[in-house]
Amino acid sequence: MEFNGNNLIELGYRSAKWFKEAIAHINENQLDENQIKEYLEQFKQPELISLHETPKDFVINIRAEHESENDNVEKVINTMKVLMKTPTLVEGAIMPDACPTGPEGQIPVGGVVVAKNAIHPGFHSADICCSVMLTDFGKADPKEVLDAAHSVTHFGYGGRPRGEQMEMSQELMDAFRENDFLNDEKLISIARSHMGTQGDGNHFLFVGISKNTGNTMLVTHHGSRAPGAALYDKGMKVANRFRHEISPETLRENAWIPYETEEGKSYWEALQLIRKWTKENHTSIHDAVLTKMEIEKQDRYWNEHNFVFKDGDLFYHAKGATPLDDKFMPDITGPRLIPLNMSEPVLIVQGTTNERNLGFAPHGAGRNFSRSQHKKSLAHKTIEEIFAEETKGLDVRFYSNEIDISELPTAYKSAKNVRAQIEEYGLCEVLDEVMPYGCIMAGDVQKNAPWKKKKKFRKA
Repeated sequence: MEFNGNNLIELGYRSAKWFKEAIAHINENQLDENQIKEYLEQFKQPELISLHETPKDFVINIRAEHESENDNVEKVINTMKVLMKTPTLVEGAIMPDACPTGPEGQIPVGGVVVAKNAIHPGFHSADICCSVMLTDFGKADPKEVLDAAHSVTHFGYGGRPRGEQMEMSQELMDAFRENDFLNDEKLISIARSHMGTQGDGNHFLFVGISKNTGNTMLVTHHGSRAPGAALYDKGMKVANRFRHEISPETLRENAWIPYETEEGKSYWEALQLIRKWTKENHTSIHDAVLTKMEIEKQDRYWNEHNFVFKDGDLFYHAKGATPLDDKFMPDITGPRLIPLNMSEPVLIVQGTTNERNLGFAPHGAGRNFSRSQHKKSLAHKTIEEIFAEETKGLDVRFYSNEIDISELPTAYKSAKNVRAQIEEYGLCEVLDEVMPYGCIMAGDVQKNAPWKKKKKFRKA
């Protein structure tokens, strides 16, 4: 009788890709029972890792200040309870700007979780290394800075067109080619074209005045763009391969890559290179504005708020949380930045690790409602009326020339409440505030998008 997959399962093996090869070998060589056991030793599978029976403890640094926040806070706490059953996790925290990102069990924005010897791509998601950079322009006119920035930055889908691309360093391209996850010429080509771009959504270029010094500050907010998204996709595939092998009970979005594996080491190195790319991207835009204005920077600092940070065998996954502890940032040059919304200051903060914050602070103001819910709540007003009311006194521009009301101040949580809870829970200390002058965002990139125009043309 021929040996088959059911025989392998009866011997205690879980279905795997190697089944076909093993069955063919056993049958072709007519192995006896002892020979089969000896041959199958090479395919020995690890013990399955179960979910924690009860969620690991996490610190709640958020509470509803208003009836409209009740549902949001409840969902954030509930999703953390499911998430903290993930086998690798040892502790966690949620910040005052927390909001859910998907079904229960998915890490919320404003969530920090600590995993032992494991990297979870789903915890940083596609916008790897979403971050903020500040450059001090001294006493430069804020309008001139915003005008110059508008002429050199780039928002929207895709990269810059040929002839307008900002250079990606040769050193970084060489490093990409030496990494198993990034050694992909298509990915490298995308990384080159996306240098000097800021994408869409809540990413921005902000100009304001320091409350302490009166100097003009430029702040950019964006992540790793398409190169980071490509790495995330590859990371999730590898993580889910491991999930099937070692912890099928774990939710797909919470799959992990064991750090001690070859894939784990390579993915960690890839994350550091994507971090360098993102920092270089911010720097390219800031330096281009300085060059355009023919002035020297007074100061500059930068921090990510959507990344993975390593401390020994612990991996701190911050999904929208600002790292405070210097151990998380090897290239730290100054305090950290917490942007709130376009009509509020960008906070310049510092802090230390304590029992409530795990070494992190909020990353912004967060949302109470989805973009679509927010738009429905304002359906009784015209877009122009909403824009005029919410941007009064500010120079707010949309790169696409299409207003996106889902990025206006009322789309976000109360900045006042977030600041109050930062103080209440002792998360960090505010050193300075960059008072808003104006900003640039992508705008509604779906409206009049190139692919929509093509469809209209075909119908015509």
